[in-house]
Amino acid sequence: MSEEARTTLDHDADLPAPAVTATAFPRAVDRVRNGASPGVEAAALYAALTSDEKLGLLDGDEDFWPAMRSFVEEGYNLTPYVMGSADRLGIPGIRFADGPRGCVVGSSTAFPVSMARGATWDPELEERVGVAIGREIRAQDGNFFGGVCINLPRHPAWGRAQETYSDQPVLLGAMGAALSRGVQRNAMACMKHFALNSMENGRFTVDVTVDEATLHEVFLPHFRTVAAAGVASVMSAYNSVNGTWAGQNPQLLTRTLREDWGFDGFVISDFIWGLRDAADSLRAGLDVEAPFRQQRGERLRAALDSGRATWADVDRSGRRLIAALLRHHAQTEHAADVEVAGPEHVALAREAATRAIVLLKNESVTGGARPLLPLEATALTRIAVVGALADRANTGDHGSSDVRPPFVTTPLAGIRAALPGVEVVATGDDLDESARQAAAADVAVVVVGFTAEDEGEFLDGSLALRDDLRATYPEPRNDAERADQVTVEAAFGSGVSMVGAESAGGDRRDLHLKPAHVELIRAVAAANARTVVVLVNAGAVLVEEWQAEVPALVVGWYGGMEAGTALADVLLGHADPSGRMPYPIPASAADLPPLDIDATAITYDRWYGQRLLQRNGVDALFPLGFGLSYTEYAIDTVEVADVDRDTGTARATVTVRNTGGRDGRHVVQVYGSRTDGDRRGERELLGFRSVPLAAGATETVEVALDLTALGVWDAAVRRIAVPAGGVVIEASSFWGDSDAAVTEVTL
Repeated sequence: MSEEARTTLDHDADLPAPAVTATAFPRAVDRVRNGASPGVEAAALYAALTSDEKLGLLDGDEDFWPAMRSFVEEGYNLTPYVMGSADRLGIPGIRFADGPRGCVVGSSTAFPVSMARGATWDPELEERVGVAIGREIRAQDGNFFGGVCINLPRHPAWGRAQETYSDQPVLLGAMGAALSRGVQRNAMACMKHFALNSMENGRFTVDVTVDEATLHEVFLPHFRTVAAAGVASVMSAYNSVNGTWAGQNPQLLTRTLREDWGFDGFVISDFIWGLRDAADSLRAGLDVEAPFRQQRGERLRAALDSGRATWADVDRSGRRLIAALLRHHAQTEHAADVEVAGPEHVALAREAATRAIVLLKNESVTGGARPLLPLEATALTRIAVVGALADRANTGDHGSSDVRPPFVTTPLAGIRAALPGVEVVATGDDLDESARQAAAADVAVVVVGFTAEDEGEFLDGSLALRDDLRATYPEPRNDAERADQVTVEAAFGSGVSMVGAESAGGDRRDLHLKPAHVELIRAVAAANARTVVVLVNAGAVLVEEWQAEVPALVVGWYGGMEAGTALADVLLGHADPSGRMPYPIPASAADLPPLDIDATAITYDRWYGQRLLQRNGVDALFPLGFGLSYTEYAIDTVEVADVDRDTGTARATVTVRNTGGRDGRHVVQVYGSRTDGDRRGERELLGFRSVPLAAGATETVEVALDLTALGVWDAAVRRIAVPAGGVVIEASSFWGDSDAAVTEVTL
């Protein structure tokens, strides 16, 4: 008899539950803490489970229809979603809290969105944010953070660009790894969405075609980096990749993740619609169906009986989950006495929001001897704060990443609090009133941009009634569940979203501001030459038609609960603007890759962002890494050492100076370009370092370089190889900086 057949008989024998207690898991944690193998201890615990308990590890603990009713009536993730627990042995399972702008459960600290934090280019700061998020999750009975989003936004129209950090794999990987390290001091971290998830409206339909080289060279390196950093879990994506749904794609979940990268954590599905076949997903390497008891709860037993799935697959996934839980509980800290959204974390949210702000323009006004910013508080008597968004709590979309903080400081409130002796007049969006008030003010601050209605997770509940998605739902088991089904489907049909909010969000069809906002900017700028425009956004905003009409332009992002305080800090010069663009802003929509947000099929290639602009010989309006300061910097020298083609690593030593008269912080960016081969001349980001610099100070800093950004996929050995040859290395302040320090190395 085969081992697989013997295992199946053992599972089907309906044996009485072994005589173990709820202390079994805590005792195993103690043994792992004292040096025992998590895998060995997991196998022992797993062997003590009944077959029903083993199957119960593979999906959520709540029955589908009552959970869905709560989902649409009460809201999303108000408390942790529990998956894969086994109370009899004390196995706690996954206790899921979403992200990434904070802990979604409860009333938690709302940090700036990830794209804003990407603009800090500071993994050390991001790790501190991760520690705070993990502590708040742990304090609210969670043990799992589903918010390490590192999808690469191939096109800035992607509605969920706010949830990721950049369009650069090196920056994505470094920031995602830092967030994971910080969170995992208190909660397991999950990177998502694996993979090629960067179209929102079509995410349940679109098939993304990509060749193997492009996949591994462009769209997966950051996932590999975060996996290597020890992230506990991976969430699969909704979309299809090369013809197979990502949640049941063996090329992604087994060959790449397990065999190529050696990942030993566990994989969960994206929520509710993340797989289309219970048996296929299990065989492919998806361990847990999230977040409720759904397809696997209804259909997996029959698939096992028919041979479409095997108990060996079940056992593999169950042991992975228990081993990860053991590692987590043995290694993590305890978040005792944490004040959720207390002063310490609110101060960190303010610091992150301040550090994220990017100053794109800062010119002198006619007759002035200095740039408009920073504003001199002592010279101000009256400020006009223009735009309805100036007085709106606007922390990002209302999808699964929505954090519910106890308060939000708006731009208007932040400016008023910072200038108690100055008359601060709010005008809303009225053109005539705004122009009139601006004309009578010392300075006008215009706040424009987007909200959850314009971009974000696509929340139209009618999607949930599509026949192909309804086919993933289990049949109601009784009259109560049939009533729940009626309630849920009626809510979706009436427009209630998939997370209980009003339908909104999705991909942007136009990257320009709304025409009314452009009119508002022009009316105010015509009335007062001292006009500052503040953008509230995540993905790129095209500003070419009006930016020349204003002297100062600031990217404020969705800045979290302390966005307004941070904005006032920068405008008044209490903090130096140190944010740098995590992607380029093109001069025209014609400089972007093609995109049909309603497409059901699309091919991804390597030509997007700054690389596409370079190939086409087009300058960005504001290039990758660009950002101004209230001081000046110079990068004098760069030297490269410890070059290792086998590991794809090197080290740059860079000398940077603050040549101005005030303290600041600069982001040293190191780019490389091959001098030969098919990719000759393509400038790629290899590494970076955020450096605090006192006025007049010089620092010599080391920057770790990732040479695989210049590498090519070797299908024979299934890894990125770094070819021999010459590479020009530039230590820069932004992509294409003419004042960069340059050297050349031979690999």
